[in-house]
Parts: sequence; structure tokens; C-alpha cells
Amino acid sequence: MGWRQRRKSFVCEKIMTQIASNLRLGAENLLMNCAGVRSGQSLLVIAEDPACGMYGEGLADAIADVARDLGCDVTVTVLPFDPGQADNSDDILASMEPHDQTVFLHRVGDQLRFSSVLASKRPIVCYALDREMLASGFGQTDHDAMIELKNLVNRALAGAQDIHLTCPLGTDVRGGRAQFPNSGSDTSVVRFPQSVFTPVPGSGFRGTVAQAGFLVGTGSNYYDPYGVELRDTLFIAFEDERITGFDGSAEDVAAARKHYCHVADQLGIDPWVMHSWHAGIHPGCAFKDSAGASLERWSGGAFGNPRLLHFHTCGNYAPGEISLNIVDPTVLIDGVPVWQEGRFFPGRLAGGEELLDRYEQLGALFRAPAQEIGLSANGRLQFEA
Repeated sequence: MGWRQRRKSFVCEKIMTQIASNLRLGAENLLMNCAGVRSGQSLLVIAEDPACGMYGEGLADAIADVARDLGCDVTVTVLPFDPGQADNSDDILASMEPHDQTVFLHRVGDQLRFSSVLASKRPIVCYALDREMLASGFGQTDHDAMIELKNLVNRALAGAQDIHLTCPLGTDVRGGRAQFPNSGSDTSVVRFPQSVFTPVPGSGFRGTVAQAGFLVGTGSNYYDPYGVELRDTLFIAFEDERITGFDGSAEDVAAARKHYCHVADQLGIDPWVMHSWHAGIHPGCAFKDSAGASLERWSGGAFGNPRLLHFHTCGNYAPGEISLNIVDPTVLIDGVPVWQEGRFFPGRLAGGEELLDRYEQLGALFRAPAQEIGLSANGRLQFEA
């Protein structure tokens, strides 16, 4: 073997070693910092069959291997995806019962994230959809740091007198302090990575949301069609928790009204609810494919990036059934641009600079945040790849 071949082999081996090390760090963050597993405990991993197209090949095995190295007794259950699985929550609970902790690498965990059936177990739902995402800054950033960051945002929103949302397409929404529920967690599961703050109720807000590309589901229920195309920019007006009208091209307005009514009729819900909203807070969240390549995967994997803010609509519950997705939002909290054209500045929050100083990796990510959020070549969200 010549020196060039030896050097190439050495470089490849070094890269593979680094990838394996990063993947382990992400898995340890999930298992130790988030799930809190300890040696001698039993862990159940409920994994979605990679053939379903949501979670990547080898992710469950990588997590299970690290858990075994940590001294856990690990059971991996691989299941296909069935949109009706969430209705069989008794079976899911029964499978979880013998174990100390459960990690979902499966959409059924996301479907049940606001359901009370999992509240006593508090399993983990993993939104790192493949080995690359888990090995990146998205998976590695200390879970405790992200929980602290979420709490800083929640406090700022709860104490604000004026919150103003805008975006380049024409979103203009305004309200007072976030009227968060008085007690309890915002979800029945633990999100990993923690990449959004508590949903802000629509009550007390009014304005117009500008929507381009498509309307898409929230991961709560799966229906057909799961998304519909928008040809131009659609404007959705609302006041408090009620959608009051659509404006835009006749084609887009008709498509939106039809889709809202279709989903509501299928599920027996109120279509015209503007339930709540939240934005991404994780600077390491990257989605490298175009959204249109898989709307289901995009809506489950990209939402944690600060360049995205979304509203939960259609149904008087979180997360609703149709999400409205805003690209590059600006969020003024009492006049301070905490989000500015898609860039999140936690240092502008009380306690934010101290948090970034304590968690060096998080601070480094905010200095060079991930930019990939599934936009097409024209720089916009599109219905098809």
C-alpha cells in the first residue's frame, strides 16, 4: 500500500472513530441526562421499522448498545407504523409496565405526547430521527441546558406585557402575556432533545398568519391527505382562539377551507380553533432534506430549529390537527427582538448570558446555528421535493 493509500485509510478511520464517539455522546445524553437511566435498570426501546421512512436505520441499535454498556437490561421492540396505534394505548402501557424507563423512536409516542395515559410513566420521545441527528449538536447538547433555556423563555413570555410576531411573508400577530396553564407539564412525555418552549395559548392574541407552501398535520392523527399545497401566500386571520377568515388567491382560500372542513369532519372536531403557538429553541436542529420529500418526517424533525415557528390549529386541544408554519420569525418580547428574522438570541433574556457561559457547547451552537430547515432551492417551503 502506497503512502497516499495509507493516509487515506488513516483519515477514513479517524473520521469513523469520531462519528462513533459523537454518536455515543448523543446516546449518553439521551439515556443519562434525559432518561436518567442507571446501571441495573430495565429499558424498553419502542422503535419504528426504518422501512416506514421516519426513523433511520441503526438508530435503535446504537442507543440500545450504549444502554447495555451503561449496565441496563434492554428490550428493543420494532413495530411498523399504524396511524391507529395510539387508540390502543392500553397495549402500549402494558408493554411499558415491566420496565423502569421507555424510549420511543416511534411516531406513536409523538401521537400520545399530550395524552394523559402516559403522564404517570413520563417516557422519552426522541426527535433525533437518525444517527446523524443524534451524533450532532442537536443530540449532544446537554439536556439540562435545554430545559433551563425552555424555562427562561417561558418566564419571559409569561411576564411580558406585549408579544409581537412577524415574518418576511407578512405575518403580524400581537398579544399580551402568555396565559400558560397554572400547573402540570405541557406534555405527558419527555421530549428529547428539548427543542421548543411551552405552547402559548391563542387566547389574548390576534392578527394574521402568512402561510406558504402547504398546510400539514401535527403528528397527532394521520389522515388523507395529510397535507395540501398552497400555490401562493395564504393569510389566516384570527382573534383569541378563533380563525376568522382566509385571504389570498381564490384557489388557495378554497383549498384551505376544504382541507380544514375535511379534517374536522373526519375527526369530529371544531375546525376554526387557533389553539396555541411556539417556536424552535434548539440551534443544533437541522433538517437536510426538502420538506416536500416527506411532510411527515419534516413536521416531526425540523420544528425545533429557531427559524421555524408554528401554530396549532383545527381542534380545541394541543397540538390540534393542522399546523401553520412560519419561516424566519421575529418575536418581540416587550420590544426586545428575542427572535430576529429566524435567529434566536437567548442572551437577550434575563439569565440567558449566564446560561450560555455555563454551557459552552450551547453557546458555541448559538454563535453558529444550524440553518437547514427543509427549504427548497427557491428558499421557500414547497409541497413537493
